[in-house]
Amino acid sequence: MNLLAWVVLGIIAGAIAKAIYPGRQGGGLLSTMVLGIIGALLGGTLVSFLSPPGATFAAATLSIPSLIIAVIGAIIAIFLWGLLTGRRSY
Repeated sequence: MNLLAWVVLGIIAGAIAKAIYPGRQGGGLLSTMVLGIIGALLGGTLVSFLSPPGATFAAATLSIPSLIIAVIGAIIAIFLWGLLTGRRSY
């Protein structure tokens, strides 16, 4: 169930991250959703590893802290995707 919550949160975060990230990334709705889901999982995993045991900051709920983590992860995913594909945002 935790994974499903990060997926739903990732779809929302992908749209927000694409709006925040400078330049034109291209891609449609599907790529936004996939990068958002990957970013949310990436952000959630990083925070889970870096937070002290028992911390609930990265709980997979639709809360402001979780959304911030997911958006940051999605921005990192968009950046890494640009590096891998060789595209630059202008």
